[in-house]
Amino acid sequence: MRFSVNIPNFGDFADPRNVATVAAAAEQARWDGLFVWDHVLHRRHRGRPFGDPWMLLTAAALATSRIRLGPLLTPVPRYRPQQLARQVATLDHLSGGRVIFGAGLGGPVEDEYRSFGDTAEARVLGERLDEGLDLLQRFWSGEPVTHRGPHYEAHDVTLLPPTVQQPRPPVWIGGFWPRRPPMRRAARWDGAVPLFETARHGHVPDLAEVRDLFAYVREHRAAAEAGGGGGAGAGAGAERPFEFVLGGATSPDAGKARDVIGPLHDAGATWWDERQVQTGPDLDRLSAVLRRVEAGPPVLG
Repeated sequence: MRFSVNIPNFGDFADPRNVATVAAAAEQARWDGLFVWDHVLHRRHRGRPFGDPWMLLTAAALATSRIRLGPLLTPVPRYRPQQLARQVATLDHLSGGRVIFGAGLGGPVEDEYRSFGDTAEARVLGERLDEGLDLLQRFWSGEPVTHRGPHYEAHDVTLLPPTVQQPRPPVWIGGFWPRRPPMRRAARWDGAVPLFETARHGHVPDLAEVRDLFAYVREHRAAAEAGGGGGAGAGAGAERPFEFVLGGATSPDAGKARDVIGPLHDAGATWWDERQVQTGPDLDRLSAVLRRVEAGPPVLG
């Protein structure tokens, strides 16, 4: 099992220097990854400064040499695919091929989309997400791309350089369980990063719900493989292990953390993403996050 640190892109972490501090501390303490939120507006956290996630991840990449890095998660429908392809490819080169791309619809959709005159219709955003993901992996190849879809076009376009990781960086898909469509989408790519209606950000999910979700994703992956690929991401990442990414806040006490994470690991979780509780006072505070990071990741053995 691998262990990552998860931080928002606002509050103390709007400053790239603070993100670099956390990233360097995480690498020193033997964590495996650092993931950053991607929001332009989140009214629940109004009044706080926000930083651009790609600038923050650049600072993290420059401060480290080993840990995996990426957004968790980027709202693909909020971007133009060509712009996003450039940003991810540049970060993948800067980091020496350490990017993991977490993707989804993002939210809150009223804040992130409608506040700027965009649609908040789930069907349309879902279409843009799927079409955007398909275009991203084609852009990342460095090969010519011609595409005419319902939402995006590309006319004999080649974006260089390709990503260091080929055929592309790992793509993890997020969404709320028990909503089925995001997890069906995740089954076509490289990983599932669920939040739970019964366990919001920072809270440890219920083991029975986790088992149900894992079974659902495995069923759809098996169906996709039996059908000869079954989706945009399936063939390209088929040689990669599929990641089940769970998260929450754990104690720095190794025994207490093991009691929380051990059953989830046994159920099939492959990453644990350490998070502050979203409604708590320490979500975006450097000192609190740094204390947890410096204590090191949970130990299962």
